[in-house]
Amino acid sequence: MLPALIGLTAAATASAAAYQSMAPTGQWYGRTFAGGIRGSKQIALTYDDGPNDPHTLKLLDVLAKHGVRATFFMIGRYVQQRPEAARAVAQAGHIIGNHTFTHPLLIFESEAQTRTQLVDCHQALEEAIGKHSNLFRPPFGGRRPATIRIAREFGLQTVMWNVTGYDWNAPPAAVIEKKVVRQMRGGDVILLHDGGHRAMGADRAQTVIATENLIRRYKDEGYEFVTVPEMMKAVSCQLSAVS
Repeated sequence: MLPALIGLTAAATASAAAYQSMAPTGQWYGRTFAGGIRGSKQIALTYDDGPNDPHTLKLLDVLAKHGVRATFFMIGRYVQQRPEAARAVAQAGHIIGNHTFTHPLLIFESEAQTRTQLVDCHQALEEAIGKHSNLFRPPFGGRRPATIRIAREFGLQTVMWNVTGYDWNAPPAAVIEKKVVRQMRGGDVILLHDGGHRAMGADRAQTVIATENLIRRYKDEGYEFVTVPEMMKAVSCQLSAVS
């Protein structure tokens, strides 16, 4: 009986560890930022896997139309391919973070490979736009203790999310919106995609439409759209006030 119990415990522990390595709000493997003050009227729109031709620029038009600033986590190799798109994002006042150079699942990468991914993406961003944020989002959300530690060594803050539109397979805009609305509680970091990690040119037209509809919906409800650093600052101020 005892060996069986030990085996079940080991299996449960392994399952929990695997879940935590991918869970957006999991904190087992190191502290990450995955949302603001619960119930607040702040929302942070974030976009992964760009820059992407032509949908990143179309998204910029929508954001500018509504006076919203967002946070973009860019893949280094795409930044090299479309530096002018990355510059357009920066010049529009949005925040740009590191999403690795080729978008690997970092839980399967060595420490040396992880460092290379972060450094190469940083250099691509530096060459395209110059100074940028110290934010980092691991591809697929996958991380292990070494991932967070290496990010810290480079002065990077790991950013996850607590709401996702599940838009990577380009569902209709109404489906994206419905999935986001179901998860919203206030103080949310929303994960959407302006690109696709497999290749340049991913169709994100529905995400662009969903973005405009979500902005209209939540502005009408009195929400404020902020960047991730702005949300982090609000959390920090709240903690300081409590202490």
